[in-house]
Amino acid sequence: MPIDIIIVFTLVLAALVLFASEIISFDVVALMIMIFLMYAGILTTDEALSGFSNPATITIGAMFVVSEGIRRTGALEIVGNYFSALGSLNYWIALALMMLIIAVISAFINNTAAVVIFIPVIMSTAREMGVSPSKLLMPLSFASMFGGVCTLIGTSTNILVDSIAKDNGLEGFGMFEFSPLGLIFLAAGFAFLFTVGLRLIPARRKDESLTDSFEMKKYLTDVILKKAFDGDGKTPDEIIRHWDVDVDVVRVFRKGKAPGAQRCQTALEKGDVLRIRGNPRELDKLIRADAISLNPPQEWGEQHLTEGDYALVEGVIAPDSELASKTIREINFSERFGAIVLGIRSRGELQHEKLEKIQLRGGDSLLLTVACDQLPNLRNDPSFVFVSDVSTTDYKKNKMPLALAILVGVVGGAALNLAPIVATAAGGAILLIVTGCVTSRQAYQAINWKVLFLLAGVIPLGTAMSKTGAAQMLSDFVLAYLGVWGPQAVLSGFFLLTMLLTCMISNQATAAMLAPIAIQAASQLGVDPRPFLLGITFAASLSFMTPMGYQTNTLIYGPGHYKFTDFTKVGIWLNLIFWAIATVMIPVFWPF
Repeated sequence: MPIDIIIVFTLVLAALVLFASEIISFDVVALMIMIFLMYAGILTTDEALSGFSNPATITIGAMFVVSEGIRRTGALEIVGNYFSALGSLNYWIALALMMLIIAVISAFINNTAAVVIFIPVIMSTAREMGVSPSKLLMPLSFASMFGGVCTLIGTSTNILVDSIAKDNGLEGFGMFEFSPLGLIFLAAGFAFLFTVGLRLIPARRKDESLTDSFEMKKYLTDVILKKAFDGDGKTPDEIIRHWDVDVDVVRVFRKGKAPGAQRCQTALEKGDVLRIRGNPRELDKLIRADAISLNPPQEWGEQHLTEGDYALVEGVIAPDSELASKTIREINFSERFGAIVLGIRSRGELQHEKLEKIQLRGGDSLLLTVACDQLPNLRNDPSFVFVSDVSTTDYKKNKMPLALAILVGVVGGAALNLAPIVATAAGGAILLIVTGCVTSRQAYQAINWKVLFLLAGVIPLGTAMSKTGAAQMLSDFVLAYLGVWGPQAVLSGFFLLTMLLTCMISNQATAAMLAPIAIQAASQLGVDPRPFLLGITFAASLSFMTPMGYQTNTLIYGPGHYKFTDFTKVGIWLNLIFWAIATVMIPVFWPF
């Protein structure tokens, strides 16, 4: 085996391990691969850097901006208000309408952005309907995936595979070429969920206050600084370091003064009352040191964490957030966001102790107490998704018709072949900025740079697989086992392999690695590669079996209080059904 192929296979294996383990951020892994391919001489400098100028990278970046423009003008808020009105309807009718609406929206804007908007609305609607939010959030995520595969711009994976096809001299995909089979998937998904799937989704989250949901009552205590307190003049932050205990000062109460936040510059005095989040064992250390005395216990509620113009909110770490893999301490959370973390729900487990040392992951839910004047900044930060229904966004509703017209232009221009999708998407993004629908700062914040750097790194890996012959060798392996059964069996194999890999690693990375192999396999069989590419595209965007398989699943993981196996119990059946449908129907719409 030539050394170049050995190097490429080693990089692919290393990428799979690092992507799945999340030891290193996936965008950094992708860039490491790109640089190594250049240093090893496998790719030229231009080939290694081609991912940055690839039409898929530019188009996906532009569509992030277009989606943000639609959101900033309040178009999705109107739909969200309609969702709230559904709470008075029959559960099944309301759920069907909600899923249909989110599916349609996700066909034309980034489905992650759509789900972000509707999570707090769904939480509110669930309360009005008297059902567990868990029963609505998973259908919300799945419906967004059903809709995302119906158009070229519905998911970034569709755009990526379209670009790979063109790079290999093949005809690209039309704007609505995915729609016939996408609608079949949508109908099959709805049928399964409404007959079997919804009954498999457990009612994990109860209709309860945030303090109850995060089990905060036994972790909140009021204490009084005694005469023996020797920290006069120190701030709460300084005194915590001095005490060396695992507590947070949530509020400072002093007669005649408004309650202060933990990291404010309030100079503590004897007699101050501190509201503390911490384990009773840690407080015992201070009591023994004769620094504090306990106030009489009380029945804690949300009102005790919102005194002094503060809000209590639940926020989720976005799937590809820059905060992922960092600790609260590394982020300097309270200084950066003006918020105090009271509890963390990570992978189904509640954490109340040593919060500053916990490494955050996408999908983690955080209970935050935050000054109301800091809410807009927190809400507009792309690192967070608000679960609580706190309206702080100042929508530019007068720009809404213009933003919708620009979206129609982006879709229509590409659908009518007036211009390539990269041109219409980039033009739409620029128009939204120029016309004031979204500011340039908001546009930059809306772009998921980690996804773009991932694409910039894995696209050259696909090029290296084709250039070195690694794709052909893998194609030979696939055909040795499935080729004798014909192209339909090979198509089925690619769909299954893509579906399984996407459960563990990024869907874009999966598509970028498998597309060159599929093209080579089609060439060896003497058939059109289009059906194989479509199989990979659909499978990469329809991953239901794990909370990490798709970004929208990750988003609802914490807020729904789900366990990992909840997704598997429901998702495995959906994936098997879609696998069977794809095996039979893709050759019908796209003959070999």
